[in-house]
This record gives sequence, structure tokens and C-alpha cells, in this order.
Amino acid sequence: MKRTRTVIAAILLGGTSLGGAQTPQKYDLLLRGGHVIDARNGLDAVRDVAIADGKVALVAAKINPAEAGKTIDISGLYLTPGLIDIHTHVYTGTGEPSSYAGDNSVYPDGFTFRVGVTTVADAGGAGWRNFEDFKTRIIDRSRTRVLAFINIVGHGMRGGKFEQDLADMDAEPTAAMAKKHKGLIVGVKTAHYTGPEWAPVERAVAAGTAADVPVMVDFGNNHPDARPLADLVTKKLRPGDIYTHMYSGLRDELVAGRPNPGIIDGRKRGVIFDVGHGGGSFLWRIAVPIMKTGFVPDSISTDLHIGSMNAGMKDMLNVMGKFLAMGMPLPQVIARATWNPAREIKQDGLGHLSPGAVADIAVLRLEKGRFGYLDMYGARLSGTERLVAEMTLKDGKIVYELNGLSRPDWTTLPADYKGTGDPRWDATRR
Repeated sequence: MKRTRTVIAAILLGGTSLGGAQTPQKYDLLLRGGHVIDARNGLDAVRDVAIADGKVALVAAKINPAEAGKTIDISGLYLTPGLIDIHTHVYTGTGEPSSYAGDNSVYPDGFTFRVGVTTVADAGGAGWRNFEDFKTRIIDRSRTRVLAFINIVGHGMRGGKFEQDLADMDAEPTAAMAKKHKGLIVGVKTAHYTGPEWAPVERAVAAGTAADVPVMVDFGNNHPDARPLADLVTKKLRPGDIYTHMYSGLRDELVAGRPNPGIIDGRKRGVIFDVGHGGGSFLWRIAVPIMKTGFVPDSISTDLHIGSMNAGMKDMLNVMGKFLAMGMPLPQVIARATWNPAREIKQDGLGHLSPGAVADIAVLRLEKGRFGYLDMYGARLSGTERLVAEMTLKDGKIVYELNGLSRPDWTTLPADYKGTGDPRWDATRR
């Protein structure tokens, strides 16, 4: 009986067959029967996805499971590229209180894989003075792929006395650091400025131009006369620059029940509009009327930090669920959390499932029922759908799974079993 269980376990784990010639294994892992949504490749259909050496090897209607070391049946689930959250705060561990270069931020690995996110961009926690500390402390030590928007403030997002200091907003060293870490620093951030001057935006744009990266703007305090939103998106920002917190209502995004004409003109110029939900930047009374006019986000992001995750925002899938509740079709929601943000930060190797692409994958369950979604003030919108992460793969390896779809039942294993994975496809144990 023990030998029988051992053989069964070997088969379940992708081991040898009971006899006869073996089919040569082309793939490490086969995800079979999932509904694939891949915006870059225009795919919205049931497909098998094969993975080899950490890359997507093949996406096809039918792939022979005998060619894979491990096959997982994901019928009834959605398979998407790993989700990309371009507005997070993950520069932590410095011990600095009340700081987004400290205690307000979160370690990424605790909040990413469990909701299908494989890539995040920190939105301005570090400036040129402390970016390399951020890299050593967080980026180099995280399994999550961590990219960054470097703050135009040299000291980064350390609070008011730093973020209001125009003398520490210097385009030249900011651009130099971005060029030194090209591909890791994917943009420049300006945020939280309370004054009426345009200098933070202008210097951020100068740095972004020198480093050939986009600028993300959190427009700070509203100054409708000296610094109107329309001028920001039609005159100051370049095509490809990103206006985040688009449904906050804090800076005249909604005017007389309609989108501010300036943001419509800004989109025509090529300015990108990002959700950036956060703890204080998303209102139903702003989002619903703007969405009804067809002014939808280019990208969905969380503005993840210790406040937002425990308030109305919660996590990436919760924010995506809000757009389902407002009537956006699932493929469009997925596009705004995968391929769209990848393009916005010039990371064309991410956010899709083309053969040869890195095998970052989210396996999602779309649940039906009665759900509630909250905005920044705790107002509720009812919804009938909710996304849940069933499994997440990073670089072709499973880093999270909710219900153990890849695992054998314990009764099939030897009495002294100590492992149920294969390093080719499993990275859940460090």
C-alpha cells in the first residue's frame, strides 16, 4: 500500500508513468482549461498555457499534458498576465514614523502575490538622495518585481518639511539617478505640494525629459486660479505623463456633473489618467458620473499603504471589483491592470502572455453574489461580482495558491512526506 501511494504521489507531482515509453517533456508546467484574457494579443477565450524555463512557451486551444512535468486543471477560472500596480508605497523598514519612506509604507511581498500582483511601482517614496537605500533595503530583497517612480524631492516622500522644500527639487540629480538605474526607475513623481507654484511639476518634467521616462503627478492642494488642473494636463504635462487620483474630486475633476473639459483635452493630447485609489482619492460621487460619460481610467492602481489597505481601498482586486460594479467589462478591467500599465511605464516585456514573455500569471476566480465596495469616506456601492486570486506565478513558479490546486491530497503521500512541490514550478517555500 505504501509503495502504491508513493507511485500515485509521483504521478501527481509530475513524475514517471507506470510503464511504457515517456513523451519528452517540453514544458515545466501546463495550466489547462482556463479562460485566458490577454489584452496585448486580443485573446479572450479558453486556452491552455505552457511554461518552460520561467517563460511562456505556448498558448493554444489544446496542449498535450504528457509534454509537461506538471499539469494543473484551472477550468472555470480566468488566467491573466500577472497584475501590475503602478501606484504603491513599499519603501519601508527605515523606522521613520509618518513617512512614505518609512512606517506608512508596506513590505511588498506581504500584499502582492495573494491578490495576483507580480509587479509594483513605488510612487515616489525615494528621491535621488535615498533611492539606493530603497534599492538595497527593499527592491533587491523582494520576490515581487519592484520598480520605482523617483521623487523630484531629493529626500523623497518623507513628509511636509521635505515635500514643500522647493530647494530640494532638482531635475539634474534626479535624472542622473534615473539614468543610472534605467529600467528600474520607470518614472519621476511629484506629489503633495501645497503651494501655488508650478515648480515641482516643471522640474519633474525636466527630469523626466532628460531621463526619457514619464512623470506621475499627484497634484497636491487645489489652486484653481494659480494652478488649474486644465493647465496641468493641457500645457505642463507631456503625452505619456500620468495624472493619478483621477476620481478624487479634490482638484475639480468633476465640474457641473461632467468631467472637467481640461481632462478631456488632456487625454486627447496623450496624457494618461490613472486611478490611484489610496485612502483619500476615490469617491463614488465623482467616479460614477465621470464613468457614465465614458471617461474611464487608462490604468487601475491602488496607492497601497498602511492606511488605504485598511480603509476603502483594501487591495488591487477590490479596486478592480469597483470597476466591474460600475459596469466595465472584465476584459477591459484586466487590460487596465496588465498591459495598459506595462506600456505606461515602458515595460513592454510585462503584462502579456506572448511566447517568450516572462511567465508572470494570475489565476482568478470571478465570484457571483452580493458584495459591497467602499469609497474614501466609507460610502458603499453594491456589486454582484468579486475577483479572488486562486493562484499567482512569478517567473514561471507558483508563489501563492489559495486552494492548493497544484497539490496532491495528503492521503496519497508517504506517511513521512516532507515536500509536495518541484523547484521547476513551485516557489512557495523559500
